[in-house]
Amino acid sequence: MEKVNTNRLMKNFRIFSFLMVALMVMGFAAELVWAKTAGEIDASVNACLGRFYKQVPGGKELAAKAKGVLVMPGVIKAGLIVGGEYGQGALRINKRTAAYYNIASGSVGLQIGGESKDILILFMTDDALKQFQASKGWEAGVDANVALVNMGGGERVDFTKMKDPIVGFVLDVKGLMADISLKGAKFTKISPSK
Repeated sequence: MEKVNTNRLMKNFRIFSFLMVALMVMGFAAELVWAKTAGEIDASVNACLGRFYKQVPGGKELAAKAKGVLVMPGVIKAGLIVGGEYGQGALRINKRTAAYYNIASGSVGLQIGGESKDILILFMTDDALKQFQASKGWEAGVDANVALVNMGGGERVDFTKMKDPIVGFVLDVKGLMADISLKGAKFTKISPSK
């Protein structure tokens, strides 16, 4: 009797796993097929910046000092053993959109579930910004290191003491996320429809 239940459980788990992977693939394919327009991306970027300024004390001042800010709102990450991440955003220079980008990454390992998050990468030096803009597909942790800011409880970080050329923030609906890595995330320039 126990063997029958184990076999049934394994069969149900395989079916569930297959369905989850199929749903993820369809979701990512839909995102690629129905890409956002430039106007939709800009509206999402504006909303994301508003959340960032509200949730990160001193964030608005730091963004004003940056040479460029890459804003990736609502990046979707989902996985069941095999995972993926995708989103679209914009590079802002002097508060204006300079170019549009997407983020894509994949992973394999023990994982299940999904999440949506905002990613902001601040280029604090002209050299860091130029290197990013010149790349055909910029990969965090490979083409440059990103110093992720991790703070909690509404505390204020003294950004005047930061000397990193590239600073990153990852936020969810509650605020800054801890223990997050951008390593392996690839940012590629795109040309959305108007």
